[in-house]
Amino acid sequence: MARTKRPGPKSAVVTIKAVAQHVGLTPGTVSVVLNDSPAARAIPQETKDRIRAAAKELNYRPNFFARNLRSKRTYMIGVIAEEIGDSYGSLVIKGIEEHLRTMDYSFITAVHRHDEQLLSKYTQLLVQRGVEGFIAVDTTIHEAPSLPTVAVAGHKKLKGVTNIVLDHVRAATLALNHLTSLGHERIAFMKGSPLSSDSKVRWTAICKVAQNLGLKIDPELTVQIDIDDSTPQLGYPFTKQLLARNKPFTALFGYNDISALGAIRALQEHGLRVPRDVSVMGFDDIPSAAFNTPTLTTVRQPLVRMGQMAAQTLLERIAGKNNYPSEIAIEPELVERESTAKAPWL
Repeated sequence: MARTKRPGPKSAVVTIKAVAQHVGLTPGTVSVVLNDSPAARAIPQETKDRIRAAAKELNYRPNFFARNLRSKRTYMIGVIAEEIGDSYGSLVIKGIEEHLRTMDYSFITAVHRHDEQLLSKYTQLLVQRGVEGFIAVDTTIHEAPSLPTVAVAGHKKLKGVTNIVLDHVRAATLALNHLTSLGHERIAFMKGSPLSSDSKVRWTAICKVAQNLGLKIDPELTVQIDIDDSTPQLGYPFTKQLLARNKPFTALFGYNDISALGAIRALQEHGLRVPRDVSVMGFDDIPSAAFNTPTLTTVRQPLVRMGQMAAQTLLERIAGKNNYPSEIAIEPELVERESTAKAPWL
């Protein structure tokens, strides 16, 4: 009969006191070195090396919770997003994660899907979890937060909030100058969903630049996106609406890349060739823009960099930097690809 193997005794947790006894020093000296305290600068390098070698030999693991209780720090921030997995937010969050990782910070993400009650509930929950600040992604903040906050695509000026925004006038100038230089005058436009924090600012910028260029925006060639969708379905039905009006246009400016990709599909189904019959312009430069057929001409937002900048700015504020900017403007870039060409009659 096989004997039942009993589990061996659990390994004892190695404490700072045990490391101190091993090296013949006081627990206070060992703690200063292992927690990388500023006071460690006064300790000889040889002693610090001996302490760290002993900690490694004994397999010492710092008690994260005990350290946080002593320092009253959690090294954690809250990221508030409309959705996880969409092409815009995922790139911003990637940048946030990249910077936080280098600074030994972590983050908790809350998804609100534009539900104001859910947004308020999750914000309070994150505060209770001990986050030291917030990064809001494509989220409209209505009141001053209780903690330092950075808002990516935030446009409302509030005390305690740093907004990281794209220069939308410059972006509209790049896009419309490109299309008009190709001879396009009858341009169709998609207005973004009111749920997107950039919609109003972007449309205002487009109207301003169009007026400066003497370019008429025809209401019959303008459609309002009124759904919240992170797939090309965002642009597909609204392009169908444009085509059903039987008013010709030679170029279409999508609200973002996702809507532009849906527009291309709708145009192709209608028997129109992109860009030979209709040019299509996007906005954002998401990864799939460069792999669509045709590849998409777009206005690039450096979304990963914006996430990195948001994280860097927030950590500086948490560290006590009082003279923080209320707004940081990011420069866009035109990326010319295959979806735009000269107007058909040229």
